[in-house]
Amino acid sequence: MLRIAVPNKGSLSEPASQLLTEAGYRQRRDNRELVLPDPANDVEFFFLRPRDIAVYVGSGTVDVGITGRDLLLDSGVEAVEHRGLGFARSTFRFAAPAGQITSVDQIAGKRVATSYDVLVGSYLADRGIDAEVVHLDGAVESSVRLGIADLVADVVETGTTLRAAGLETFGDPILRSEAVLIHSAGHEVSNGLNVLDRRVQGVLVARQYVLMDYDVPVTHAERAIAITPGLESPTVSPLHDGNWVAVRAMVRREVTNKVMDELYDVGARAILVTSIHACRL
Repeated sequence: MLRIAVPNKGSLSEPASQLLTEAGYRQRRDNRELVLPDPANDVEFFFLRPRDIAVYVGSGTVDVGITGRDLLLDSGVEAVEHRGLGFARSTFRFAAPAGQITSVDQIAGKRVATSYDVLVGSYLADRGIDAEVVHLDGAVESSVRLGIADLVADVVETGTTLRAAGLETFGDPILRSEAVLIHSAGHEVSNGLNVLDRRVQGVLVARQYVLMDYDVPVTHAERAIAITPGLESPTVSPLHDGNWVAVRAMVRREVTNKVMDELYDVGARAILVTSIHACRL
């Protein structure tokens, strides 16, 4: 039975459970549940703190888990990123009082406050920068004003919180993070993980595409097909009226309306769009 660690709270929790539900797995209905067996799919779910998941996976206590890339790298354990999941995206950056530090090289000799001391320490060490990393569990923006740090390293979304504290980002991002599926570095990829991965990939692809059907005159079919080439090739079927054909193809979701406009302009009619629940490529 495959043991899967799932975030029990925070920004990772709900989208992770939604992804697994769409992939055909059971998920808890009561937030107090810590363990949930799913015998029909030969898996067992463990709902854990997001920061602890990499530790459990790295030790082999559970087989795979969903956590943030930043939390994985900050854990310092032997666990491997298997697949990015496309949600809970964030950017990790340095920030300092406006105008005081403008490049990473100027961090040398400074105090850096962060909740991700392993991640930041490794980043600085890889670049030969000697600085003191000050660990805080949260609210690092206040550390400079309170005098315990010269700059901070933290997750940045809009930057509003940093600006309110009189800080501005500088240098390139330390890391671009997102939710990731991870497994232990010391174990071979199991068949159970392969099944899980195929299901998850099917959901992720389905979220990116829609299924588009339309009718188009035979004389305009090639122009329409050029607009909707599909993944390998679209399905083209003759209609009872021999002057028309029906076309079906997968189209990227974000360009749906643009593609519909282009198809209409070349003579396509009865253009229908259907969401895809899951798929296998």
